[in-house]
Amino acid sequence: MAKEKQEIHLSSSRFFNRELSWLAFNERVLEEARNTKYPLLERLRFISISSSNMDEFYMVRVAGLKGMVAENISSTSPDGLSPSQQLDAIIPAVNNLASIQQECFKEIQEELRREQFFIVNSDELKTAEKTWLGNYFRDQVFPILTPLAIDPAHPFPFFATGSSCLVLRIQPSDGIGEDKEALIPLPAQLERFLRLPGPGSRYIALEEVILQFVQQMFPEFLVVGHGLFRLLRDSELEVDDEAEDLMSSFETALRRRRRGEVIQVVFDERMPSSLQSFVVNKLNIHKNDIFSVSMVGLHDLLQIINNERPDLLWPPFNARFPERIRDFGGDCLAAIRAKDIIVHHPYESFDVVVQFLRQAALDPSVVVIKQTLYRTSKNSPIVSALIEAAESGKSVTAMVELKARFDEAANINFARDLERAGVQVVYGFLDLKTHAKVSLIVRREGETLRNYAHFGTGNYHPITAKVYTDLSFFTCDKAICRDAARMFNYMTGYAKPLKLEKIFMSPLSSRERISSLINSEIVCAKDGKPAAIWAKMNSLVDPEIIDLFYEASEAGVKINLIVRGICCLRPGIPGLSQNIEVKSIVGRFLEHSRIICFANGESLPSKQSLVYISSADLMPRNLDRRLEHFIPIENSTVRRQVLQEIMISNLKDNTNSWRLYEDGTYSRLIELKEVFSAHKYFMTNPSLSGMGSGVLNRTVHGQDRSE
Repeated sequence: MAKEKQEIHLSSSRFFNRELSWLAFNERVLEEARNTKYPLLERLRFISISSSNMDEFYMVRVAGLKGMVAENISSTSPDGLSPSQQLDAIIPAVNNLASIQQECFKEIQEELRREQFFIVNSDELKTAEKTWLGNYFRDQVFPILTPLAIDPAHPFPFFATGSSCLVLRIQPSDGIGEDKEALIPLPAQLERFLRLPGPGSRYIALEEVILQFVQQMFPEFLVVGHGLFRLLRDSELEVDDEAEDLMSSFETALRRRRRGEVIQVVFDERMPSSLQSFVVNKLNIHKNDIFSVSMVGLHDLLQIINNERPDLLWPPFNARFPERIRDFGGDCLAAIRAKDIIVHHPYESFDVVVQFLRQAALDPSVVVIKQTLYRTSKNSPIVSALIEAAESGKSVTAMVELKARFDEAANINFARDLERAGVQVVYGFLDLKTHAKVSLIVRREGETLRNYAHFGTGNYHPITAKVYTDLSFFTCDKAICRDAARMFNYMTGYAKPLKLEKIFMSPLSSRERISSLINSEIVCAKDGKPAAIWAKMNSLVDPEIIDLFYEASEAGVKINLIVRGICCLRPGIPGLSQNIEVKSIVGRFLEHSRIICFANGESLPSKQSLVYISSADLMPRNLDRRLEHFIPIENSTVRRQVLQEIMISNLKDNTNSWRLYEDGTYSRLIELKEVFSAHKYFMTNPSLSGMGSGVLNRTVHGQDRSE
């Protein structure tokens, strides 16, 4: 038995493959499209999300593996697979997901038709619609289109990643001369789906509109064959480590991204095989990276999900503003001085974060504002508040991370706006990505300076904060604020802190501290004390941390993990992980908050429990190659909120949850007599630390929550 245990611990089979685990997550997202309890357009939204997810997976993960194969890199992943072996495993899974996506779309399209919501093709157009489309094509589409001939004088053009294009075979109308090939790129300036006028919800794809009137583009030819294709390119950025001007280097890298290698082509399955071969030969794409589908570009379906048919959408949800701040007349700083607050997005409005910074910008007593920015929205109120603060004479520093994947160009633009307003903009480390979410405000109060800090588990992004579940923690704890100042000094001046009082930070101490906390639970278990770990995250990948979880499980530590996406840990294996349970929650909101809780010698939850919120997942990149934070939650009210409200609700959820089994499969939890949805619970109950006088007494999961 001891030998078997040793073999398990040494075997690479103790880990799931990262890429296959991610594909399993996207399959769970796609399964929500088949959830008949959801409104139809919300189900369509899940198809769009899964399609966008797949694009990013291909452009980054698959592209990375292809690059490794091309460079003859044979090093294996923790689960023992080489890059080529991973690609061999990925391709069938991708094909299967693509098929499921198309099947789901067809099913939902039929259901939408029964609800008088149509995505029509050109054969289904009414006479009046054809007339209207003819005028629309002439005035709004034709001037933007650029038909491209393909011949020795007109070589096959370059298309950027994500481009869609019609390919045509045209024949001289007089019968003299050979057939030719031509292209009509779908312009990015036009929406993919067009709302047809008149009663009812009727939409048509742009390519169908073009094909309806394509003869106008080639008056001397007959179109005898056609089809649509879409391509993706390698989108990994490479930045010169020695670059003196980081912004210029990133701008150059972004231009290179647009010209990366073609790694995937998706064809309309109606395209003649000869035209498909023509495109394949021109793009020099491998057969494994060619897909034929009934609807190209399912991610574009997001365009038709609007408020026109509220009966096909979830009822609107209006986030609450924390009652505690209302008790202080909207004065965020006064509320924070009274007590630490944690705000639970999207159930509580992100406006509180905006108001926190806007108040600081307008307060004449505030002298300094420091802010990290990883991703934010277009016309961001966060950026506006920082600009306003700088223009009013405050010292404002913004740490802008340029290495925010697919948001690099946006970050460059708003960084320039900040600089023009007088904000001191810092671009961080070349070899580290700054992923921490921190605001620090310094305010003069009498003869002293008081610091106020905000730490988030998610980005300073008002749009995503409406659908991502995240935590915002506000405090003026002196030690934590001093640590925040040390973090900013490290980010802006490379002043590596010799010591942090309460926070622990990647890449300096997170791995060591997390490992130490897990080891403490192991010691408790061996001493016969209660020992348990609860953790919630987006991804669990790090082999060292996983092995520590295995060791803890063997020692008798009860571990409950809520891992939304990638999980490389195998739960429930005797002699390895029999004390570990893993679940994933997928539903109306995207689970994004990171929380880790340790029993610390008493049963979870208790006053003795150690609770941390974080910007980091348990992945090598987050622990070793990013600047991240883990924040201790010490205030009793806030700790009870995280433990007894957020964590217990997530563990209790049986409507949005999937259980992970030792073989890598997931199954949706079966609802028992007591149906419980964490999402619905949080939508109807104010948070503990933000309740204020609006709710004086309430019970959560059988436990008193009175102040």
